[in-house]
Amino acid sequence: MPMAKTMQAIRLSEPGDIDRLVLTDLPVPQPAPGWVRVRVKAFGVNESEVTSRKGLSSSDFTMPRVLGIECVGIIDDAADGGPFKRGQKVATMMGGMGRSFDGSYAEYVVVPAKQIIPFETNLPWDVLGALPEMFQTAYGSLTKGLAVQPGQTLLIRGGTSTVGLSAATMAKEMGVTVVSTTRRRDRTELLRRFGVDHPIVDDGLVATEVRALFPEGVDAALELVGGSTLRDTLRATRTQGTVCFTGALSDDWVIRDFSPLAFIPFGTRLTAYGGNANDLPAEAFDRQLKAISDGRLKVCMAKVYHGLQSVRGAQADLESGSAPGKLVVVLD
Repeated sequence: MPMAKTMQAIRLSEPGDIDRLVLTDLPVPQPAPGWVRVRVKAFGVNESEVTSRKGLSSSDFTMPRVLGIECVGIIDDAADGGPFKRGQKVATMMGGMGRSFDGSYAEYVVVPAKQIIPFETNLPWDVLGALPEMFQTAYGSLTKGLAVQPGQTLLIRGGTSTVGLSAATMAKEMGVTVVSTTRRRDRTELLRRFGVDHPIVDDGLVATEVRALFPEGVDAALELVGGSTLRDTLRATRTQGTVCFTGALSDDWVIRDFSPLAFIPFGTRLTAYGGNANDLPAEAFDRQLKAISDGRLKVCMAKVYHGLQSVRGAQADLESGSAPGKLVVVLD
């Protein structure tokens, strides 16, 4: 059967509301040497894609653009052969995908071979579609950003976010005691279901409550709320402990008039994590997939959508914040 010359994709030509996400026909992309084409089976919908749609992204984002910073699917074509075979299951994310080159809101996507993660599993595509960016960010933050060790204590600020819930389950799998925050008291039980030992309702100042549990402060802290809470997170962390700034759910990415001597407690380390696909090795991803299959690792999913035409609804639901968890689009 000859390969189709066109595909359907969601294309953004100018910033605006969800009606700017237009379902259109585009040429099937051709992989250059060192790149591979993936037939998209499922992808998660992310806050950064909403930010891009609104025209609020950094300068590496250009339009017109097919959005989508992650996906799972199968290898459709590898221009120079390489280690991949047609039909092989793979995940990919980040690395400019959906920002400086076209992304996964499409039937096919072409990406650099170096950001392909092969895997083998019988998990369904909707579950797999929730994982790449969420797991890469959580795993990279815990390992590269914080270097957490068994027996340590971890504070997750912004715990009911998809990355926060994933980080909690991963940290428990690593043998870490987890403290995690939510602004809503009715979501503390959700945190417990994902393995959190000490849920805390966040009113903007939690350092005192954290130190009531751990008087010297936690060993490590994952900041997902942003600049508005970072100072308090640092105060909840022990001397020679580490805080990793990974996300800004509050959209506070910049700390104005920042003075390190006044802001950072003496001896507490502050780092950051942005990461890419290389920070989630295939063997680590395989371990996580097995842990999911065995029931040891929970996947934070809110809703599954079907078909590219549902992307508008998924982005609208993400903006509303009506339910914690990942929103996944499956291409049937």
